[in-house]
Amino acid sequence: MVTAKRMMACIGLPAVVALAGALTSQYGFGLHPCDLCIYQRIPYAIIIVLALIGVIVSKHRGLLGIILVLAALLYLIDGGIAVYHAGVEWGIFEGPDSCSFKAGGGSLEDIRNRLMNAPLVSCKDTTFELFGLSMAGWNVLYAFAGALLSAKLYLRFRKPAHG
Repeated sequence: MVTAKRMMACIGLPAVVALAGALTSQYGFGLHPCDLCIYQRIPYAIIIVLALIGVIVSKHRGLLGIILVLAALLYLIDGGIAVYHAGVEWGIFEGPDSCSFKAGGGSLEDIRNRLMNAPLVSCKDTTFELFGLSMAGWNVLYAFAGALLSAKLYLRFRKPAHG
């Protein structure tokens, strides 16, 4: 039987690894994130907090079930952001305005402000690839695997104990 604390470790540890990998690539290897990269980190951070809460409330089955469902949804949301990001990189989607500069008129002061506040990295730029997939592409697979794991744990958790 899988204990509640082990289930929380199973949903939280992949999120810790994902965030650690993102921060290591940023601060250790100088691969600066774009806005969409930052957005992909948010669900992982929330999952970590939920897993820690799950450890604290491990005796409350109802709350644990809710945490497992929320973790699965957050992994799906993260995967969706990653799909969108990969699509922006491949030119399928245009991407948010925050990821690229568009002159679009306005006063000289407006254009200067947009230039000064423009992100250092465009969401369209791929800073790292492995086997033809960018970090966003790999995150699609990783996040959806996290969703499957969380869903499987939830289904296992819902089964009544035998005996």
